[in-house]
Amino acid sequence: MDLFIYVFAALFSVINPLDTVPIFVGLTQEKDTLERKKTALLTSINVFVILIISFFIGKYLLSFFGISLDALRIAGGLIIVTSGFALLTGSFSKHKGMKNKRVQNDLAKRERFSLTPLAIPMLAGPGSISMQIALNQKHQETTEILITMGAILAVCIATFAILRSSYFIVRFLGASGINAISRIIGFIIIAIGIEYISSSVVSILKSVML
Repeated sequence: MDLFIYVFAALFSVINPLDTVPIFVGLTQEKDTLERKKTALLTSINVFVILIISFFIGKYLLSFFGISLDALRIAGGLIIVTSGFALLTGSFSKHKGMKNKRVQNDLAKRERFSLTPLAIPMLAGPGSISMQIALNQKHQETTEILITMGAILAVCIATFAILRSSYFIVRFLGASGINAISRIIGFIIIAIGIEYISSSVVSILKSVML
């Protein structure tokens, strides 16, 4: 249960589906209710597939490129920290590349956007992908793998529920409410990223001193 709660809380904080709500509303405002539900479902499925692939195949990519787990955790930690700062400063969309004029023009022309930009990079970004690779390296027992997969599925279900209720959330919380929650989540994300970095630095120092 502790592992499930940890993975769920950490992954949910990094993905932060609440911050995607305004973008989801903007992209689906011309769609009917059925299309919005379909887009939310496909987005959640895409996120689940991306994270599961990252969890199981990511370690082989690390081996192929000769990247150590500690190096990955430090890099992933830096990405997570910068994402957290972006949330705290209100520049998360810009951090994800959503303020780029070419990206905005491309989005305006898209009819289908459940894979990009919603699943990638808004939800399953570098931070969440690197987190899955690190989790696979740390938890390799069958029970731990099943628990981790269950936590990933739970996060994706929660993401679907949030996207499905996005119009209600926007009306209830408003822009200021979403902004406040995003800033709180941003602080949590920074702490997670620093934990990744500090644990990897300690591991490297121990290996050097031995």
